[in-house]
Order: sequence, then C-alpha cells, then structure tokens
Amino acid sequence: MYAVIMAGGIGKRFWPRSRRNRPKQLIDIVGSASMLQLTWERLKLVTDPRKIYIVAGQDLAKAILENLPDFSEKNLIIEPSGKNTAPCIGLTATIIHEKDPNAVMGVFPSDHLIQNQTEFKQAIDEGLRYARDHVALVTFGIHPTRPATGYGYIQYDPRNPVQDTLFRVKTFAEKPNIETARRFLASGEFLWNSGMFIWKTSSILSALKMFLPELHESLQLISRSIGQRNYNAVLKQEWATISSTSIDYGVMEKAKNVFVVKGQFDWSDVGSWDSVFEIKDKDANGNVLTGKIMTLDTTNCLIHSRRDLVATIGVKDLIIIKSKGALLIVSRHDSERVKELVDELERTGQTEHL
Repeated sequence: MYAVIMAGGIGKRFWPRSRRNRPKQLIDIVGSASMLQLTWERLKLVTDPRKIYIVAGQDLAKAILENLPDFSEKNLIIEPSGKNTAPCIGLTATIIHEKDPNAVMGVFPSDHLIQNQTEFKQAIDEGLRYARDHVALVTFGIHPTRPATGYGYIQYDPRNPVQDTLFRVKTFAEKPNIETARRFLASGEFLWNSGMFIWKTSSILSALKMFLPELHESLQLISRSIGQRNYNAVLKQEWATISSTSIDYGVMEKAKNVFVVKGQFDWSDVGSWDSVFEIKDKDANGNVLTGKIMTLDTTNCLIHSRRDLVATIGVKDLIIIKSKGALLIVSRHDSERVKELVDELERTGQTEHL
C-alpha cells in the first residue's frame, strides 16, 4: 500500500502556536512529537516507509523535511496552492498511478491523534483487503462515544457487514447540531467520519472522472507531463483552473461503491484547543498546564506559556496560550472561533502575527 499524508493545512484554530511557517501539524500539540511525526511513525507500522508520500505546499517543504529527517524528499509532492482535499488526492493518485497502475493508496490527514496502534493496523488491513480486490472507495468510521457536533458522520447498516468490520455506506451527514447528534447515537447506525480512505488509484481516478470531470481532465494533462521538463509549468497552469472541492462533497457523497470500516481505535482530529484539553491529562484542579504557569483558584483551564510566566486567579473554563509575542484568551467553549480571529488578523493586514 502507498500511504499519502495530507500535510498542507495551516491550523488557524491553533493560533498563536500554529503559524504560517510552522502550522499545527509541525508542532507538538499533544505530546513531545509533532502531529506529522506521530502520523509518520504510525504509518510505518502498516506500510514500507519508501511508499509513504507527503503532499503540501512549497512554503512548508523545508520545514517538513526538517521535521522528518528520515523521510525521502523525492516522496514529497508539492501542490501549487491549497485547493481542498479532492484536488490534493487527485494529484497524488495521478502521480502514484503513473508509477504503479495497480497501486492501492491510503489517504491520511497529518494532524489526527490515533491510539491503540494494533487496532489501527487491523482496520487498515481490513480496508486494504477489500479495496485491493474490488472497485471500491473505502473510508474509516469511528464508534462515537458522545454526541459530538464537531465531526461529520457516516450512516451504515450495522446488521449487514460485507466482511468482518466492513459495511456498505448509506449516507454521509455534515456536522450536526446537538439534538441531531443525539439522535444519531441513539439509532446505532452512525459513525464519526475520520477523513481517512483506502482505494486503488484506478478506482478513485474513475470516480473523479465520473463526478468531477473538469478536475479529472486537468489531472490527465498533468499526468502526461510527469517526468517531463514541462511538469511544473503544466501543473501550475492546470492548478490555476481547478476548483476547490472536498473529496466528501465531490465524490464520496455521490458514489454508490462506498464502504466503511468500523475502527476500534481511539481517534481525535484534534480540531481545536478544547479538543486538546479533552485529550490531555489534568491536574487535581482539572487543568492542563504547560510551561511557566502559576494558578490560584483556577479550574478546568488549558494554559500554555514556555517563555513568559502566566499567572491566573479565580478563573475557569479558559484557554490561555502565550506564544511568539501573542497572547490568546478564549472560553473553552468558543475555541472553534479562534479561526475567526485569525481571519480578522488577515483582513486587517496584521500579518506579522501570522
């Protein structure tokens, strides 16, 4: 199996630690290693490291190679700009298919936290067996442990497995409100959508041809230039015409040959500072404290400051992050809105803080 790590995000919700030149996936959000390093080590358990590819923008290339000294630069695929997951996946599938027309390809975000490595490998092997032998688009769902509103959902029929823990997908659902999420859990027919996939390169390219024909046409032109002197020029020219589309919206929600492996491993997409708070161990007051911190009567907070002392008195349920000349203070329950703040910094031209 070829494994592709999508590492092109900019991690706006993790400002001020996540910056343009060193975004979320390249920093130690949840432990001593970066999210990308954790993903790299995890995928080495399921495939040959020489078959692991990373796709990202040119601006992150140097940082990625520094972050992963054992990773081969020739396996770094550069996308000219971020165009969401469908073009990213289409480009990597095209490049791998040109190299190996019989290839099976797994797609993995660079910024997820996955524990229970044995169960993860079992799920990957399950999906790999089916994808290799069928024209199938296989995704991975996680058994929901709470009515989460920050995840998409996959509906399946738990009574009719296709094989072992693999099921045919009924439908995809966007991030629900809390009432809908509770109904999803009560039905027993919904899994969290992990955003990981396995398929033959031929299978996904056929699906792109059917559902995103303009993208497929551009990928065909790019394919003909692979290994030629004009590759970068063709890639840049075609990329400029490609629309930004997610693989879920562009393909998975429309295709009929979609299957889901029900994963038994612990998973989080680590999508906000509050999700970091939920994951990490707490002290006796329910706090997650990193760096130079002093607290009095402080509960259920996540506070980070490695250089300067941060002191709190009588506060609760806050995220406080001091990093690189910037200070963020936000309610834990509003931590998803950090992206809005970063967008406002961009709109007002305060790029020195990005």
